[in-house]
Amino acid sequence: MSKIDGKRLLKDLHELRSIGAHRSGVHRPTFSPQDMKARHWLAARLTEAGLTPEIDGIGNVIGRGGGDSRRLLIGSHLETQPYAGWLDGAMGVVYGLEIARALGRGIDVGAWADEEGHYGSFLGSRSFCGLVDEAELDAAHNKHDGTPLRDALQRAGLAGRPRAVIDPARYIGYLEAHIEQGADLEDSGRRLGVVTSIVGSRNFRIGFEGVQNHAGTTRMAIRRDAGVALVRLAAAIDRRFPHVAGPRSVWTIGRISLDPGASSIIPGRAEMLFQFRDTDPAVLDRLSSELDTLIAEAAKGPCRVTVEKMPVSQPTAMDAEFQDVLVRAAERQAPGQVERMPSGAGHDAQILATRIPAAMLFVPSIGGISHHWAEDTKEDDIVLGCAVLADAATELLRIE
Repeated sequence: MSKIDGKRLLKDLHELRSIGAHRSGVHRPTFSPQDMKARHWLAARLTEAGLTPEIDGIGNVIGRGGGDSRRLLIGSHLETQPYAGWLDGAMGVVYGLEIARALGRGIDVGAWADEEGHYGSFLGSRSFCGLVDEAELDAAHNKHDGTPLRDALQRAGLAGRPRAVIDPARYIGYLEAHIEQGADLEDSGRRLGVVTSIVGSRNFRIGFEGVQNHAGTTRMAIRRDAGVALVRLAAAIDRRFPHVAGPRSVWTIGRISLDPGASSIIPGRAEMLFQFRDTDPAVLDRLSSELDTLIAEAAKGPCRVTVEKMPVSQPTAMDAEFQDVLVRAAERQAPGQVERMPSGAGHDAQILATRIPAAMLFVPSIGGISHHWAEDTKEDDIVLGCAVLADAATELLRIE
């Protein structure tokens, strides 16, 4: 078995946690000063580990080792959701760093930019896999404040740098570790999850245009209230989706806005961001069809409805052989404490899987909390997960 240094692993995670600290979590949006400080922190640690680091033109940090033999790529992401958790993404990157130090050979480490989607969908890993063109970069902007991506790259000191592209011949495959971001492991009493597949998602911006008017003098019978139209659609989704959903389907209205947003004014415009997820493409298609039907029904009302289809991700199966290697490593380290499970969250592994074999390992999230500053995982589980991933890496390198 490979020997990782658990104390060193935790020290690095807590040091990284201090960059952009917010309460017990972290606020490190993509290309913010805090995010860039974390990327340069990682580059320095990779150098100390004997790897050659590169921060490319989209912000990916890649640490490469020397030699001609094929390597194993391990990584995740460093940026966070707004005011969110300290382990989401960062843990998987620091696992890669620690395993590179422990094994001393055969490991490259990647920290992919903007997995959290501040500017695009899996922007860094898709760029590394050759799936992003210059036109997409020109059009991309921050979904929170509208900042053009090109301006953000310029401010971050990344403008003009080349974007790294994967050489599949260099790699045996890709491993990523992550907190579960749900409560299945905790509820089952198990400490490790081997991911079978990663969910796909569909995202929509749905708008309603009515007529803004005085809330006290406009009779109910003649109103064209965009807010009411939105609420009716939301209620119809909640009523109808369960009849076409799969057992693990989820859907979320993540944001609702009313314009102008005053109690004495009938909203003339309303908008919601809507998403649904599943691991089965057929279920995603059923949900899409049902949404189309509901929107067509809403369009028969007094308000005009507009729909913008936003970036999507496809369900992705993890490599079967790599899954088996992870299960064997987990059973060696924690017998009877592993289960195979799908991922309800998206991850860079589903992008890397389009170019090389890929697999993922989960450790429990306390209370199933994620995308919140209260997110946490027991330190013993963090160390165990790294030991298992290191054992799996060792087996994969020996297979090669």
